[in-house]
Amino acid sequence: MKYISTRGQAPELTFEEAMLTGLARDGGLYVPESWPTLSEDQIAGFAGKSYEDVAFEVMKPFVGDTFGDAEFREIIAKAYSSFGHDARCPLVQLDSNHYLLELFHGPTLAFKDVAMQLIGQMFEAALKRSGNRVTIVGATSGDTGSAAIEAFRGLDAVDVFIMYPHGRVSEVQRRQMTTPVEDNVHALAVDGDFDTCQALLKDMFNDFDFRDSVQLAGVNSINWARVLAQVVYYFTSAVSLGAPHRKVSFTVPTGNFGDIFAGYVAKRMGLPIDRLVIATNQNDILHRTLQSGDHSKTGVVPSISPSMDIQVSSNYERLVFDLYDREGEAVAQLFEALKDVGSFKLSQGALGRMADEFDSGRVSEDETSAAIKDYYERTGEVLCPHSAIGAKIGDEMQGDVPMITLATAHPAKFPAAVEAACGEHPALPPRMADLFERDERVTRVAGDLAAVEAVIRERIAG
Repeated sequence: MKYISTRGQAPELTFEEAMLTGLARDGGLYVPESWPTLSEDQIAGFAGKSYEDVAFEVMKPFVGDTFGDAEFREIIAKAYSSFGHDARCPLVQLDSNHYLLELFHGPTLAFKDVAMQLIGQMFEAALKRSGNRVTIVGATSGDTGSAAIEAFRGLDAVDVFIMYPHGRVSEVQRRQMTTPVEDNVHALAVDGDFDTCQALLKDMFNDFDFRDSVQLAGVNSINWARVLAQVVYYFTSAVSLGAPHRKVSFTVPTGNFGDIFAGYVAKRMGLPIDRLVIATNQNDILHRTLQSGDHSKTGVVPSISPSMDIQVSSNYERLVFDLYDREGEAVAQLFEALKDVGSFKLSQGALGRMADEFDSGRVSEDETSAAIKDYYERTGEVLCPHSAIGAKIGDEMQGDVPMITLATAHPAKFPAAVEAACGEHPALPPRMADLFERDERVTRVAGDLAAVEAVIRERIAG
């Protein structure tokens, strides 16, 4: 399996090269040159298998010979050994035809752990083999950062720098990033919003002198391995509800488009998905795009669902690449326009293809709080704001097939918003009970490329 850039001007890479490279040197994102497919019998054979066994079968065609079979199985086993549920990503029934897929049983209580714990093990295996050292820089709207730190903290061959928007993450999210004591972990509070952090990250990858001098690697969802790991739970959850012999639909709280793009990949691989529903908060660029084809930034408005406070959804470029029949030049023009003028317009053909695959919905702040209260009173489920947005839209989009809504974070990551909505204060798990007593280490930095690069160079040299 080879990997190609969505902008068509970067060299083809192997899985290992794409994983360690992150963003392509032409500014694009790596995707497989083709979508491998699984037969109906293969998918049916997942029934009754462990999460780890299904993960091996789903990901192996993409990984190729980067890892031997026994080595890859060991990597997967290590990645999920710290999860707090034997099913790793269990289903909970909300009503007769609506289910929650709980993705928050990893060490930092968010769905990012599902991918990040795996990436940490894959990076470690690859770097040990090569003897190389890398500098991982990530941008986070709240959850990616803590998951990356948890995956890479204390590793000898890695320095980790996580940028998050100062004052725009929950206190639990911030403390998960600022309290680790390992010397290779660095939390950077950036002046600006998440899009500022994400733009800085992309600019670092496009500053080739800096990129090469620090051996820059990325673990945001720009990294293909992140998306790949998320494909697995679409298969495990769908099969548990009868796939491939019946279809299922998924509703996904969406910010950077990686989680729902993983569902699109699962469908390309042969999983019988009926509808993929994009659930957005008031920062609704993806919902607006699907309604009109107009992909225009309107500024980020802070919300009680901060992981969705995004206007530049990086992984959307991967979908647009397919919508435009993998024409890299056309994709490059669209996303350069987004960067330069803040908008682009999908062609009618591309919009029609997107509408064939996706539905969408938008939930306001007041509606989010009302949904948290409603689900608690009706079902006893305490949902984080992101999961509540997904559940509300999932209810509205229900049809004849089962609907699975992705519950992306534990409610204890957003205790203030949850308690204000339903009166219930969600407690942290015992292993995190002292989180608010731990000392914090954080560096405030301007939302400026030179300033951030200077901090990274100084810390690496020191």
